[in-house]
Amino acid sequence: MDTDRSKPFVAGHPRFARTPVIGRPRLLRRLSAGPHASIAVVVAPSGYGKTTLLRQWDADDDREFIWVSLDHRHDDPTMLVGAIAAALDSSEPLEGRVFAPLMAPRPNLWNVVVPRLCEAVAQRRNPFVLVLDDLHQVTDLTALEPLAAIAESVPEGSRLAIASREYSAVPLGRLRTQRGVIELGALDLAMTSTETAVLLRRLGHELDEGDVERLLARTEGWPAGTYLAALAIDADPDAAAAIARFCGDDRVVAEYLREEFLQSLSVDKRLFLIRASVLDRLSGPICDHVLERSGSQALLKRLSHSNLLLAPLDRREREYRCHPLLREMLASELSALGPDEASGLHRRACAWYSAAGDVDRAVPHAIAAGDRERAAELIWSSTPGYESSGRHATLRAWLDEFTEDEIASSPPLCLTRATNRLTLGDGAGCEHWTRVAVEALKGYDGPDAAGLMLAARVIRSSGAARDGVVSMREDVAAAAALLPEDAPWRALCCLLEGVSWHLTGERERARHRLDEGARRGAETAPNVGTLCLAQLALVAIDEDDADHAGDLTRRASELAAHFALEEHPTSALTFAVSALVTAREGRTDDAKRDLAAATRLLAELRDLSAWYEAEVRIVIARSLLLLDDAGGARARLAEAGRFLQRCPDAAVLRDWIAAGWKEADAANAVTGRWPLSPAELRLLHHLPTHLTFREIADELFVSANTVKTQARSIYRKLGVSSRAEAVQCGRTAGLLGGPAQDHAQPPV
Repeated sequence: MDTDRSKPFVAGHPRFARTPVIGRPRLLRRLSAGPHASIAVVVAPSGYGKTTLLRQWDADDDREFIWVSLDHRHDDPTMLVGAIAAALDSSEPLEGRVFAPLMAPRPNLWNVVVPRLCEAVAQRRNPFVLVLDDLHQVTDLTALEPLAAIAESVPEGSRLAIASREYSAVPLGRLRTQRGVIELGALDLAMTSTETAVLLRRLGHELDEGDVERLLARTEGWPAGTYLAALAIDADPDAAAAIARFCGDDRVVAEYLREEFLQSLSVDKRLFLIRASVLDRLSGPICDHVLERSGSQALLKRLSHSNLLLAPLDRREREYRCHPLLREMLASELSALGPDEASGLHRRACAWYSAAGDVDRAVPHAIAAGDRERAAELIWSSTPGYESSGRHATLRAWLDEFTEDEIASSPPLCLTRATNRLTLGDGAGCEHWTRVAVEALKGYDGPDAAGLMLAARVIRSSGAARDGVVSMREDVAAAAALLPEDAPWRALCCLLEGVSWHLTGERERARHRLDEGARRGAETAPNVGTLCLAQLALVAIDEDDADHAGDLTRRASELAAHFALEEHPTSALTFAVSALVTAREGRTDDAKRDLAAATRLLAELRDLSAWYEAEVRIVIARSLLLLDDAGGARARLAEAGRFLQRCPDAAVLRDWIAAGWKEADAANAVTGRWPLSPAELRLLHHLPTHLTFREIADELFVSANTVKTQARSIYRKLGVSSRAEAVQCGRTAGLLGGPAQDHAQPPV
């Protein structure tokens, strides 16, 4: 079915602006069949017209088609899921909670991002078809896994359509058993003799049935091969002889393209295409810049109108893409011009994309140009943002392009790897690569050596801080003074300075820096923002401000949940503080849940900064004491003490440990004589006062009901029936001091 019915242009929709396009109603009927099918998969080698078929389906169907054109960058699972979400959002806005977790340093795709996206897909009001074109570009299995879940969430009447050169690892088994998949392969897309004859006729060749069948046998129905064969026939008056010589082998096709396609062009056009083959997307401005010429836009338009192998990617014909086979052949022609030619083109392409802020495309060009230094600069410039938004896979893929020696000799690459290790909670790895970076900086003559050294100090302070919290504060304060106002490292500097002030007893200064860190982190680094809020909650606890501590902890927990930070090792402190606050409030079940999360994340840390390792363990110990686990608390306090030896200037941590040991020892002293829990023992010491149960609850940061429950337990264990009797029994047992220590007689 041929049609010229048009739809509004959607970014990424590879729309062609010319004929001939052969209608394929038999395939369109297949794609539209099965009202309960949630996914359509079109898999065939290059040149089988997969995208053209989906474009025809788009024109023939009343539903909205949402296109996502994929390339190698989408091997990053975060980028692939983000691209799908962005495409859907451009059609019908998604909730912000879908995008928020993608900003986290390590997005939890399976447990958070994908479920939220699937929920949003399932709730879409208008029928749609989501097209993922060129899925073969995505080879990372982790990136492919969410697609089945997305397909299952597609509401009835809508569909996910996939075009790929090969069957990917998308888990389609369950969908197949439910008849939820429509599949078209190379055999389905292969042109019939009738379609072949129609295409040849529209290209100006009226062949007899025998010639058509012979050509069909040679091309095996490959549409691009049929088109290339038509070009061969153009150059030979004997159509039968041309068909006899034509072969569908890739090598032969490439040779034919060189001989027939390039030779038919003028020298200028031929050289233009050969040199432009370094670019995956062609437009007038970038071709003018990279090829150092003018008039590229008009030339691209003329070339695209004269040949099906150069296709416009938008209806206004501003951007184009070469057929992959043509581009590969052109690239081999470029190599014949010598390495300097390709290197220069890649350098200029890198400069173009760098100026446009497209680091994803600039870095591969820098690497292809052999400009390792420029590639390292670009990678480092994107590291803070990429690490805080989950683009680990992209950074790792770039680093894999370098040898270990190349990384070790490049301060920017060393710091990129150090930052990656820090995000993963690997303090030892962070310290190692920071140390290597500092060593490499001694002979470094690249740009911004001073800035790199400052960054190294901040990163090392974050991941190691071997010289104590005061030295950590001085290092990051010096760096912060030189950072731009909008620098992504500022939130981290605020956290480290605030922690240092708090742990050295300067609460007001700590509050000022942590407040700023929480504000900055909420915008650029949510993982840092949650830690600032958690530290502020500890400040509030030190100041006996239970209400403020609870509010800060809830804000930290909400931020962590919103950005799906539950699986980040460095979130251990956030959950430990939440456990402490909820335990103080008497919410035992919530405290145990948060304590389990903090303990699990703590186990993933690998020798992170001593203050952090110690603080998390101390806060966990304080929570365990409130939950009546004195043995567990003592073990954590002992661990914290060992880490504290590496930061002796953290006086507050020392005080916390001393208080923890005193409370743990008191709990042990009671064991065997009077089986009171630590929490009950604390309450017993308040019973001789004039305070009511509600006032005692405020003092202990727990609820009034908790106090009443613990009081009844004390009466039962001591064998008494009133508060006054409990006080008298406590004095007799030596658990309480004499009457002189009391403020007043306890209320009855």
